[in-house]
Amino acid sequence: MSKWLKIIIILAIIGVLAGLGVYFFLYNKPHPDYAEEKPEYKLEAQELFEAFTGNRKQAEKKYNGKIIQISGTPDKVQKTDSLTIVVFAFEQGMFGNEGVRCTMLPAYVEASKNVAGQNTVIKGYCSGYNDSDVILEHCSLPENQ
Repeated sequence: MSKWLKIIIILAIIGVLAGLGVYFFLYNKPHPDYAEEKPEYKLEAQELFEAFTGNRKQAEKKYNGKIIQISGTPDKVQKTDSLTIVVFAFEQGMFGNEGVRCTMLPAYVEASKNVAGQNTVIKGYCSGYNDSDVILEHCSLPENQ
């Protein structure tokens, strides 16, 4: 076997091993169980909204990418396609209500249908502020409300 053929075979084996390593350690990572995660912050929904409207950059540093537990009285529950969104409205903006929007996990859709108008605790992943609403994703209703 020639010297170049051996080098090509060795490089091909290294490439395959590197590809398998990337697949197993990067793409095959388990997703976090957001419902079981412990919240890093617990606060009123109004406080969370005011933090983002008062000083957006500071609030983004503190809350974005974190599990947050909020409490308050939701104004309505919206159903859009396959998503159920619990809405805490605090201000009337140019395009409608502004506040905190919580996209519920599928396991909590049924339980979240009756939370409008009742004091509720919701836990979710804060993905930021879109100039009208603070967005919480992967939300659940903690058992110990």
